[in-house]
Amino acid sequence: METTITVTEGAEASGDGHQDTEDVDWDALDDAMTQSILAFPAETEGKGNQGLEPTIQADGTKEYHLTAAITKWEVEPGKFVDAWTYNGMVPGPQIRVDLGDKVRVILDNQLPMGTDIHWHGIHTPNNMDGVAPLTQDLIKSGETFVYEFEAVNPAVGMYHAHHHGHVQIPNGMFGVFLIGDTQLPLGQTISGIEIPQNLEVTHEIPMVLNDAGVIGLSLNGKSFPATEPYVGKVGDWVVVHYYNEGLQIHPMHQHQFPQLIFAKDGIPLDNPYWADTVNIAPGERYSVLLRLSDPGVWVWHCHILTHVERDEGMFGMVTAWIVEDV
Repeated sequence: METTITVTEGAEASGDGHQDTEDVDWDALDDAMTQSILAFPAETEGKGNQGLEPTIQADGTKEYHLTAAITKWEVEPGKFVDAWTYNGMVPGPQIRVDLGDKVRVILDNQLPMGTDIHWHGIHTPNNMDGVAPLTQDLIKSGETFVYEFEAVNPAVGMYHAHHHGHVQIPNGMFGVFLIGDTQLPLGQTISGIEIPQNLEVTHEIPMVLNDAGVIGLSLNGKSFPATEPYVGKVGDWVVVHYYNEGLQIHPMHQHQFPQLIFAKDGIPLDNPYWADTVNIAPGERYSVLLRLSDPGVWVWHCHILTHVERDEGMFGMVTAWIVEDV
């Protein structure tokens, strides 16, 4: 549906912020929004951010294989794009290692141009930093490169291309890289709310934000109504790691459930604090803790309104919690 809202010549905005308009089918706009919301969750081909299992070498090194290639990816129902991917998914495979692990990542470049991988927020030797031609030779089309480093620090990091990153990253070449256990402020009382010492995390959700390239406004590589719904029970404690791989700031808002911001860029905060909206800039990671306190369907979205709604209905950076009563 295409509906153009036209301001009548000479009209002024009324006190409630609306303007006099003509040739607008308001009922159609209402119906489009309603139907788009009712389509959630919609099935699409492909799911990103899936865990990548390593091959364990004789010396204990965890070896991972990544293939960079252009792949058809269904961003929203019926919308297929030529995504730039790792292992055919957006975001790329999630890599999680333990503190002290020796890590080897073998990249096979099947793109039409050169590439590299930068380990954003991960401590590496200089020659593994992934910035061609300064720290390594460019990995040309058809070539492979081996990255090796030790996981010496806990991290909520990410990996992405650096060469022509303005093309490769927004189009899909980004992934989650976690080192060690999440460091929670257990046993602390923050703004009158006690964080239990024996707290059990029922969900740990890495959520990668994007807003550009062929992937566009999305959560973990999908646009509403194809975004993933999250299901929990009243009383569940949840950790979310927000990653911004886009070009804009995104204020992520949880309906009903305050978010305890306990780490930024994987670095624990000396003074965690509660917020219902968390503003994440490009390249940043925020880690939050929340408790599912009330049953129902609760919306979770970017609060830049044009990132979540258009005349055709809801889209983009929206998902929801489905909280079941115990």
